[in-house]
Amino acid sequence: MINSIILAAVVLILIAAVKGSIRHMKGEGGCCGGGNGELPEREKKLEGAVVEKKILHIEGMTCAHCVNRVMAAVNKIDGASAKVNLRKKLAVVSCDRKVDENALKQAVEKAGYQVKSVETQ
Repeated sequence: MINSIILAAVVLILIAAVKGSIRHMKGEGGCCGGGNGELPEREKKLEGAVVEKKILHIEGMTCAHCVNRVMAAVNKIDGASAKVNLRKKLAVVSCDRKVDENALKQAVEKAGYQVKSVETQ
């Protein structure tokens, strides 16, 4: 009888762990030492008109906290404003002046993520 109770408890714990892992991998739960699932209220307002857009394909983001970190890293660059999509694993960066692609990559990588490629629109 005790063995069946222990087995049932272990099964319930495993089910909860698998569900949590699935939510985490879908980007639906908090992780990375913070984040409550909320996204920033708005993106950074640029000083001038948008002259170019760059799409950064990013690996390593798993939650809203990751989105906030990437957005904050890119938004520190003068002339750049990021809109980050967790599900598509990309950031669309609007620029009101010429912004160096390497500066964008370095900012994202310094925040702890990997830029797989950059497209210019």
